[in-house]
Amino acid sequence: MQVLGVRDVRLALRDLQLDIEVLEFDRPTATAQQAAENIGCELGQIVKSLGFMIDKSTPALVLTSGDQAIDERKLAALFAVGRKKVRLMTAEQCISWLGYAPGAVPPIAHRGEGLAVYLDESLRRFDMVYAAGGAANAIFPIGLDTLQQVTGGAFADVVR
Repeated sequence: MQVLGVRDVRLALRDLQLDIEVLEFDRPTATAQQAAENIGCELGQIVKSLGFMIDKSTPALVLTSGDQAIDERKLAALFAVGRKKVRLMTAEQCISWLGYAPGAVPPIAHRGEGLAVYLDESLRRFDMVYAAGGAANAIFPIGLDTLQQVTGGAFADVVR
């Protein structure tokens, strides 16, 4: 299965009629800390795009602030399942469901349709955030309101 990349994110941004540039760096941006250091922003402004499998068959994407950790119990409650039914996607699942390797998953331009998307409330601290751009060295800036609009995601409290 072919891995998607920066080109796919750029095309999606264009299709969404957003004048947003995907920035590529010589150094990695795969972790929130690396991304914040490259951009020169607060750690919390980095959007972590984390894929989860709910009850082994339902994919979900959770967008959270780079300085937060997901509380799987809270995520499970959103899907009315027990905590043990919520698992972080494996690298293989990330590629098959989302199209990208871990560390490169953007909040848009995914392989599959109908993906449940949640934005953690912790992101509301910021007007401007920075998300992965389809590669482990690519990021793009996006306004939080625009991020919510283009992902169709719902805000929820899903962090510890």
